[in-house]
Amino acid sequence: MVVQCMSLGLYGIDAYEVAVEADISEGMPVFDIVGLPDAAVKESRERVRSSIKNMGFEFPLGRITVNLAPADTRKEGPIYDLPILVAIMQATGQIRAVSSSFAFIGELSLGGRLRPVRGVLPMVIKARQNGYKRVYVPKENGAEGAVVSGIEVRPVADVLELYGDLSGKREITPAEPVLDSEQPLPEYPDFSQVKGQYEAKRAMEVAAAGGHNILLIGPPGSGKSMLAKRLPSILPDMSFDEMIETTKIHSIAGILPPGSPLVRSRPFRSPHHTVSAAGLSGGGTVPKPGEISLAHNGVLFLDELPEFNRSSLEVLRQPIEDGVVTISRVSGSLCYPCSVMLVAAMNPCPCGYFGHPSRSCTCSKNAVHRYLSRVSGPLLDRLDLHVEVPAVNYDELSSSSVGESSAQIKLRVNRARQVQRERYRGRAIRCNARLTPAAQKEFCILDDKASILLKRAFETMGFSARAYDRVLKVSRTIADLDNSEVIKQNHIAEAIQYRNLDRKYWSGGLNG
Repeated sequence: MVVQCMSLGLYGIDAYEVAVEADISEGMPVFDIVGLPDAAVKESRERVRSSIKNMGFEFPLGRITVNLAPADTRKEGPIYDLPILVAIMQATGQIRAVSSSFAFIGELSLGGRLRPVRGVLPMVIKARQNGYKRVYVPKENGAEGAVVSGIEVRPVADVLELYGDLSGKREITPAEPVLDSEQPLPEYPDFSQVKGQYEAKRAMEVAAAGGHNILLIGPPGSGKSMLAKRLPSILPDMSFDEMIETTKIHSIAGILPPGSPLVRSRPFRSPHHTVSAAGLSGGGTVPKPGEISLAHNGVLFLDELPEFNRSSLEVLRQPIEDGVVTISRVSGSLCYPCSVMLVAAMNPCPCGYFGHPSRSCTCSKNAVHRYLSRVSGPLLDRLDLHVEVPAVNYDELSSSSVGESSAQIKLRVNRARQVQRERYRGRAIRCNARLTPAAQKEFCILDDKASILLKRAFETMGFSARAYDRVLKVSRTIADLDNSEVIKQNHIAEAIQYRNLDRKYWSGGLNG
């Protein structure tokens, strides 16, 4: 007799239904798993056999065939251990028939305990969409699954506990979602600790308020990395939808922190400059999320930008623009979301002192040109704000005065983002950096003086079409911070000054 229980699988960021069928017939003892299983799935045979025996149940003698349907989709990982065990125990009559509205996910130890698995959140979301009433998951994944409303998630510690629930002897208490107040928030360093750098701090505020990409350039020790690492402390609060999107990616990647079923603070990813193109964009036989997707709804910080491999940087160009990265392999194509703020920091030359007011640069002109040329014009054009971070003088460093705190700056950022949420309600736009050309015409309204200034800047500074769009979007954010519905001359002027450094350092030769 063939029995069946339901499970789910992962393909990229999405989940799909998997029917686990089991048939036990007479013959030589053989345990086969079919349906395109990978090595980890094939190894389920030994884990399931040991779990059944070590938990005091009877493992059948005979020919066991387990089919994972659909058979034309490759199955990966140990998540099918639990449904295979349930199917076999049904087939042997050790547990009663399981409802088709129940799904099972989990890896088994040899002793019958359940181990946590990755990707529970997207699988539970899919189960709810497909009308399932209950999902059994490992105990450590219970809180993660409970984030999804409208479906019952039962956390299972071991096979005996599952047996007690399915036989009606001892019901497992459904997992409850962890309240926001119970989840710890990461502590970030504060902007009040930054001495001087008022212009750079203002630029960081503008970038955070509109979700804009930003380049920080200056000599060693001027505070570029210090500013970037404080950016998460002023980023706007995440909406629930953003939390779910981000948590799904972190769950699939297996980096969801224990005890944190929901990512509540915006990610801050800072890969080393030796990272490969696949490490940034994502890769693997069945591609896993890369750094740019792990930073979705947050910040991707690239320190020492020219030290990154040129091919790694160029792979970022399209994802930065579109907010999604598409990875194609023989097995198929996957799309991962990657709506990020790209924050980059760099020295102006190999020694770091090109253009310094008091220290001499020891690099030749060719060396400076080669160094700056590692950042291509098209990538530079996609960075909305170019900000110089000069060396801090002694008086500023030794001053006992305390600067504006991150909490004060974040209040203004949150207000500006709330204005944007109201303005773009009902549209697939979350911040000014994601304005479409059509929305730009509708919402970036300039007064007469602002239009004249922008036209003059476009003609004299040789802006590309992309740079023009960037100036408009940044000026829209500056106007929002100023609580102005119309973009005025001073808003355009500030946005234009954030496009000057490519002319100072790159002499316009690389911008295009």
